[in-house]
Amino acid sequence: MTEGAIELPWTARTTRPGLFDPPQIIATLRSERPLRPMIFADGHQGWLATGYDVVRAILADSRFSIRREVAHPPVTMPNAGAQAVFTAPPPPGMFVRMDPPEHTRYRKLLVGEFTVRRMRRLEARIAEVTEDCLDAMERSGPPSDLVTALCVPVPALLICELLGIPESTLPVFQQAAATALDGESTQEQIQQAYATMLGVFPPLIADKREKPTSDVYSGLINHGGLSDEELTSIGLLLFAAGYESTSGMLALGAFALLEHPGQLQALRRDPSLTDNAVEELLRFLTGPSGMLRTAVEDVEICGELIRAGQTVELLVGAANHDPSRFERPGEFDITRPAQGHLTFGHGIHQCLGQQLARVELRAALPALFDRFPGLHLAVPAQEIPMKDDSAFFGPKSLPVEW
Repeated sequence: MTEGAIELPWTARTTRPGLFDPPQIIATLRSERPLRPMIFADGHQGWLATGYDVVRAILADSRFSIRREVAHPPVTMPNAGAQAVFTAPPPPGMFVRMDPPEHTRYRKLLVGEFTVRRMRRLEARIAEVTEDCLDAMERSGPPSDLVTALCVPVPALLICELLGIPESTLPVFQQAAATALDGESTQEQIQQAYATMLGVFPPLIADKREKPTSDVYSGLINHGGLSDEELTSIGLLLFAAGYESTSGMLALGAFALLEHPGQLQALRRDPSLTDNAVEELLRFLTGPSGMLRTAVEDVEICGELIRAGQTVELLVGAANHDPSRFERPGEFDITRPAQGHLTFGHGIHQCLGQQLARVELRAALPALFDRFPGLHLAVPAQEIPMKDDSAFFGPKSLPVEW
């Protein structure tokens, strides 16, 4: 098992062939052995999956568990707080860290709320929120930080409306979320941040029990048969995931289009390419973080035997750049048929909010470049600070001018 085992090449994130490319060593490892032994931070002998076929197969296989309390950390935790968060069993309602049948029960309550049809109905409101943000940018004049001016407020305001959460909670929640996701936060800071975020929901639940509205959260509260503790966890999960990941992708998408002017011009010439451009952005810009799965029984896959109890680190970014699945994967090409990427996962844990993210990207990015056709970076691309140490990849800021 130890023959050919490596440590996760985490620091290789700083040695990319280009700004948006996975580290070159990942491509080398994938071409040599798409599923290979890996030594985890705690000495565990697990596996590293980098090939598209093997990553997709494991994500779809019920013999692999998503539960963190049975997994091993692929890298050394920065502090005791991060370690405690990693290993703690999920609270009731935190279904993204549960296996069936618990996961199935919660997901069934939510899957009907995030259909393509319902998300499509939000398009007009998303366009309105986007225009409001662009109006404010135009009034303020250049330069502007696109992250704070557009990429954060659009998904944040939309998830507030979808869940029926007062906008007044946004500043407090966003600050707490930033602390919780910061790899440099202490255990005490992380615990306090989570307490702050969780504290938003009990009064909201009580209010919606008394005065329900048509939002998603009211439906869960009054018709889901869930306890307040479960509802608090689900509220936290949906709220945090609903804006943090999409804001990062919006910023990355704008950044990538600015750095590929030929692709941007093609998109502006032919708006019918928008849907395909969104899929290509999602494929091309997958962040460096991986997904973890742990075998609950011996599994033979892609010619390798994964023993029960062994953890696999799945590098989705590497899978999305696998030349066996995507031709010329290192090229950003909005005409590419990029459907089938694994950015939102695969199988029973595939992201519930993926359609909302797509609708927001389709609305916000074309509107941005239509409003400011001369938009360009205000600093060299190499100076854009990236969130390499966060679970949600993207620029920390994106200064632009027009």
